[in-house]
Amino acid sequence: MKRALLCLALVATALPARTPAPDVRSWRQAHERQVLDDFAKLVAMPNVATTLADVDRNAAYLSQQLESRGFTTRLLRASEDTPATVYGERSTPGAKRTVLFYAHYDGQPVGQKGWTSKPFEPVVRAGDRIVDWRSTSGPIDPDWRIYGRGTGDDKASVQAMLSALDALKARGIKPNVNIKIIWEGEEEQGSPHLAEIVRANRELLKADLLIMGDGPMHQSGKQMINFGNRGITGVRLTVYGANRPLHDGHYGSWVPSPSVMMARLLASMRDDTGQILIPGIYDDVAPASAADRDALAALPPIEDDLRRQFAIGRTLTDRLADGYLQPTLNVRAIHVGDEGPNAANAVATEASASLDIRLVPDQKPARVQEQVERFLTGLGWFVVHDTPDAATRLAHPKVIRVDWDEGSSEAIKTALDSPAGLAVAQSIGRTVGYPVLKLPISGGSSGIADVVNALQVPMVGVSIANFDDNQHAQNENLRIGNLWDGIEVYAGLLADMSW
Repeated sequence: MKRALLCLALVATALPARTPAPDVRSWRQAHERQVLDDFAKLVAMPNVATTLADVDRNAAYLSQQLESRGFTTRLLRASEDTPATVYGERSTPGAKRTVLFYAHYDGQPVGQKGWTSKPFEPVVRAGDRIVDWRSTSGPIDPDWRIYGRGTGDDKASVQAMLSALDALKARGIKPNVNIKIIWEGEEEQGSPHLAEIVRANRELLKADLLIMGDGPMHQSGKQMINFGNRGITGVRLTVYGANRPLHDGHYGSWVPSPSVMMARLLASMRDDTGQILIPGIYDDVAPASAADRDALAALPPIEDDLRRQFAIGRTLTDRLADGYLQPTLNVRAIHVGDEGPNAANAVATEASASLDIRLVPDQKPARVQEQVERFLTGLGWFVVHDTPDAATRLAHPKVIRVDWDEGSSEAIKTALDSPAGLAVAQSIGRTVGYPVLKLPISGGSSGIADVVNALQVPMVGVSIANFDDNQHAQNENLRIGNLWDGIEVYAGLLADMSW
């Protein structure tokens, strides 16, 4: 008898719950123009992270949206002159788990050249053709795209949550978890105050799982979840030559060239295969686990398609995601002299380069910074952290100024077999009808590590934006079908997830 009851219990727990996706889909199909209109209204609100007044207007609007859906809200700030993190909470009677949903509502600057429409006047396009979607009849084509800053990064996740709540209410489906929400307003500034906000509100934010709604989906178009993200530390390096520009005919064979010094320095920091040459930087890098390797091997091959899209004849690794478990050093920019009509036949006075180093679990930003500066010293550079005076430049043959970015962050990673992670994967799998792809760690970085570390909570990233959404660049966009699918995914996470 006991064995029979045990078998029945195992069968019961193995049976999939009924996904709300069909009910949510029918609601969305009946309301898709309203959903798209709501999303366009959200995207039309300027949200550049450095413009506090605009960010505050977004925060007030989102608080009102949550309150109209039964949430109690607060605006969490480090101080009065910093952007708000929107907090919302809604309890579910009888729920045993609490899920904290994260996204950010601020955006990158919009000054990039090449915008084909105004960043905060969203338009829908079918290819290059603008579509008057409000006047069309019939279903909205899921392959149409809506253009505007914040569409893919990160307001899509915000809208998906709001619309999922509306769909569940309309269909009489109750969430089975307590819901907490934090929508950050300064992620695109490096989340400089998020850690402080979380530490000050640790009890308020306490949860059993953190779902991060940032980043793009897999390049195959299949739904993917990730179990963490890399950390980051950035730096600006400046090397010096003479204290004024010198005629390169008279002095070019005598005074050192900052351009050449910077080029040689950067080449000494990483090789042509992407391997970082700074001693010790791989000491804290753990080898990939068997589970990580299996998850990476299960990802669909998309590299050949990406090579064609990007028009590149070679890559540094065979598979894109294999590099995510290793640190990378990227040269963001190099600045020296002038070009074009402003070019002068002169030896420049200085050269600078901006770099970022993506970090993997167990690497600490402070330790990596120390390794970089020790490496520079070993090459004969005299390291300073302010503009060197004439005496310093005269006393040392090679002087370099090192300015580390604010807002460095550590990598975080949740085990692939964690109960909460498995619950997310199973819920989304039931929604989309196929096994969700699992990425052990995403290539990007965020300040979410501060939340995870402060709350000691497992984290799973759930992305809904198309991979080619041009986030951070001109003509940022969202494929509308991704929003439709995202609404169903979020509805499933609210009403069809337990562990």
